[in-house]
Amino acid sequence: MDLRPLFDGIFGKQRTVLYKRPEFERRELDEMLKELAKIPLLHWDRYVFSREPLDGRISVNQRQVYMQKAWECGMEWADKLKVKYGNLSAERLADVLNMEVEYQTVPENTDRVLFAEFKEPNHIQVYMDAIHRVEDFLSLDSIKEIIGYINIADILLLHEIFHSIEEKHKKEIYTKIEKIRLWSIGFLHYESCVVALSEIAAMAFAYRYSEIKFSPYLIDVILVYGYSKNEASGLYEEMIGLFNNRLEEI
Repeated sequence: MDLRPLFDGIFGKQRTVLYKRPEFERRELDEMLKELAKIPLLHWDRYVFSREPLDGRISVNQRQVYMQKAWECGMEWADKLKVKYGNLSAERLADVLNMEVEYQTVPENTDRVLFAEFKEPNHIQVYMDAIHRVEDFLSLDSIKEIIGYINIADILLLHEIFHSIEEKHKKEIYTKIEKIRLWSIGFLHYESCVVALSEIAAMAFAYRYSEIKFSPYLIDVILVYGYSKNEASGLYEEMIGLFNNRLEEI
């Protein structure tokens, strides 16, 4: 989802406006989360792969297999680390894994909307502006009834910790060794990683390690809502539409 038009003013970028975001039916956050929480964990594949550059090369059945295996990969790594280190906090886990964690308000020198990012070899940045914007909403009883108490900064941190794990274990971890063949001519062929696998596994890792009781994809809507009710409503409509498309495909 491209939010750059929304953030041009915030980040000081001046340009001729060539695009205007459509207006959506404005929805309250609890209304959207209540409906999205009904989507089973492994049924978010259509939404996830809508962001995948190779989506058009992946069949419906293969997409579901990818979702299952990548989710299991993230869950397994969360379990491995809890067995090895105990039930550490997200920050303490980052520390024992020799990660440097930095909390900033917003990214510097970019017009992209980022909530967190991993920078090789061992640096994670979590951007707090979006989190601060939704703190009041998360304290509402109507929201807590759906998702309980959550620490979004920890979930973002755990997501990025998984990406660091991928780099350390890239010769063996599923998300890096699984390839899709793009073309072949005789004995020659070209294979590529599937980017969505890393994102699915990172979500599963954060979900399992943090022990939240809802799909972590709901956090996408929560964080966008802090900036724009309209953008969040549009994202919600997209998520519901893709889930409905999935039901028609199978």
